[in-house]
Amino acid sequence: MKQRVDNECDLRSTARPNGQPQASKICQFKLVLLGESAVGKSSLVLRFVKGQFHEYQESTIGAAFLTQSVCLDDTTVKFEIWDTAGQERYHSLAPMYYRGAQAAIVVYDITNQETFARAKTWVKELQRQASPSIVIALAGNKADLANKRMVEYEEAQAYADDNSLLFMETSAKTAMNVNDLFLAIAKKLPKSEPQNLGGAAGRSRGVDLHEQSQQNKSQCCSN
Repeated sequence: MKQRVDNECDLRSTARPNGQPQASKICQFKLVLLGESAVGKSSLVLRFVKGQFHEYQESTIGAAFLTQSVCLDDTTVKFEIWDTAGQERYHSLAPMYYRGAQAAIVVYDITNQETFARAKTWVKELQRQASPSIVIALAGNKADLANKRMVEYEEAQAYADDNSLLFMETSAKTAMNVNDLFLAIAKKLPKSEPQNLGGAAGRSRGVDLHEQSQQNKSQCCSN
């Protein structure tokens, strides 16, 4: 299976085994990132969308909105990504962003046990209030700081298994598992029906920074 992550994926024809052309389909999904402040949510998104890492990332105010596409065989999965602020004063805004989301990434810092406990709280909230079919991924970020680890990989994996979560340890700094995490989510999402992201819940602007990436457009999905 050919898989690529690029800033844009063109809709193009692919050949069926019998030689008849088959048009690629585009599926659009709303994805939200949740987690304590300073765990690296914005850094993960920046690495995934623009391939960049900033050592000193300013705190998100409210939420930032970006898009990125993943190509899986004849399907282009377009993520509409809501990167939410982790500060407690913005917690009450979170339901506005995860309402109607088809996927969520709950992020914690492997060097901070408290952020893992907070991540569990976010998972419980999603299980209770988000869509029953939402795909939830748990990301143990800052894996490049393994020598300062406070949350064991096995502990997080066991928790993820118990709650039917996707789980990977990631590093926005080194790019470790960042694209793989989004690819894994893309594979889990249903591609058989058109996704409807319309309405206030899907496109609420609230206090977002609206940083939609439109740079470095390139082609992918070539077979």
